Amino acid sequence: MARGDHLGEFELIVLAAVMRVGADAYGVAVHEEIERRTGRSVAIGSVYKALERLKRKGLVESRRGDPTPVRGGRAKQHFVVTGSGRRALATTVARLDRMFDGLDLEWGRA
Repeated sequence: MARGDHLGEFELIVLAAVMRVGADAYGVAVHEEIERRTGRSVAIGSVYKALERLKRKGLVESRRGDPTPVRGGRAKQHFVVTGSGRRALATTVARLDRMFDGLDLEWGRA
């Protein structure tokens, strides 16, 4: 993974959510997946900003869907994880696994 391809925590979460949502991965669906899986309240704007950062890094690609009357004639932007994105995700998760390996993460729990 190149130096500029470092994934922050939120980018990692967004990238994983795009993969989980699959073919229908657009901003709102990604946002809902993140909130459902993490139990964390997230601003929709932060999801779109992260998706744009990931797109600039070449880790996701996007395409415009067809405009729909339900959306006032606007089209959804659908995202898909690229091969580079999958490698970046795997590399980041492996690094985190190595960092946490052997740590006692139960300390301080009541």
